[in-house]
Amino acid sequence: MLRLWFNCHAATMAGGRYSIIEDAALVTRGTLIEWIGPQAQLPAGDYAERIDLGGRWLTPGLIDCHTHLVFGGDRSAEFEQRLQGVSYAEIAAAGGGIASTVRATRGADEEQLLATATQRLRGLLREGVTTVEIKSGYGLDLGSERKMLRVIRRLGERLPITVKATCLAAHALPPEFAGRADDYIDHVCAEILPALAGEGLVDAVDAFCEHLAFSPAQVERVFQRARELGLPVKLHAEQLSPLHGSSLAARYGALSADHLEFMDEADARAMAAAGSVAVLLPGAFYFLRETQLPPIELLRRHGVAMAIASDLNPGTSPALSLRLMMNMACTLFRMTPEEALAGVTLHAAEALGLAGSHGSLEVGKHADFVAWDIHRPAELAYWLGGDLDKRVIRHGEELSDEQ
Repeated sequence: MLRLWFNCHAATMAGGRYSIIEDAALVTRGTLIEWIGPQAQLPAGDYAERIDLGGRWLTPGLIDCHTHLVFGGDRSAEFEQRLQGVSYAEIAAAGGGIASTVRATRGADEEQLLATATQRLRGLLREGVTTVEIKSGYGLDLGSERKMLRVIRRLGERLPITVKATCLAAHALPPEFAGRADDYIDHVCAEILPALAGEGLVDAVDAFCEHLAFSPAQVERVFQRARELGLPVKLHAEQLSPLHGSSLAARYGALSADHLEFMDEADARAMAAAGSVAVLLPGAFYFLRETQLPPIELLRRHGVAMAIASDLNPGTSPALSLRLMMNMACTLFRMTPEEALAGVTLHAAEALGLAGSHGSLEVGKHADFVAWDIHRPAELAYWLGGDLDKRVIRHGEELSDEQ
């Protein structure tokens, strides 16, 4: 069925750049975009439905390409402790930090995790997010990682949103492997990854390369196993120290390296050569009150695509708004509004391996778009949160508020 969406303007992101069509029209056939261009050039057609968008601005559906939104409990009490001067090390020594989330996630059943994650994901959906990546990594044993990934798959079945599942079993050292990081990496490679990949629960593999998590050598073993299993990789890298994890990720053709505050020029060159996306996470930078900015000029100079994501997680970025992250990327990282929009559409799609089907308004791509009641696209990064009036269309069908 052909649907005509007209009386609008479009920020298409077509051809890998910020591209504007004034007085636009868009035609969908089923779940795909059939035609887009100036309304004056609209081809004649037998349109089953004509939708007047009232002069709104179209953008691709927003894409949150780095989240940890499936977890048990929360860490708001730790937030209060940190504000009172208690250090993260002291909180961790008392059993807090990621260990507390692991305990809460292991203790929650699948239905409990599904219920709380659904609530968070509905919030992103209402904001115009039509595609999301969700990581495991709070289970840290086969059964609990499986439970998280099953919930992630069910979220994609339950809600009208495209969900990509990433296995982050190499996120932290579980308590039963205390002092035995190499043994845990052996377990991840020999048991966890093969089992979960064999069950069809994994779209990509991630790891945390940092002095308080896993070394580059340990991460490389995870990457080698992922390659053997035919899975793409990505990496938490250079958030707290310069370990050149992003260069390691680039050597394995990673979809992305994420955080990147401490990356250097050699890392940027490696990522550019590999085509890996730099995923910037201003929520964690803000929440942790960091001062080391990611090297935006280096990334620009070397032509590294920059995505922006919420990093939604209970400990370091309890961020429920991707648009707020766009504003933070502009105000904290000095990105432009155009770069921010590309970061949550075109480049976010690249970071998920979806550039051929998502992230821009082009013929043949999925008809995922948002019709915003705004005067110019920069408003998406300008307004600090809030519920901008919008119409969300996914796979050619307009979503209702109840969905």
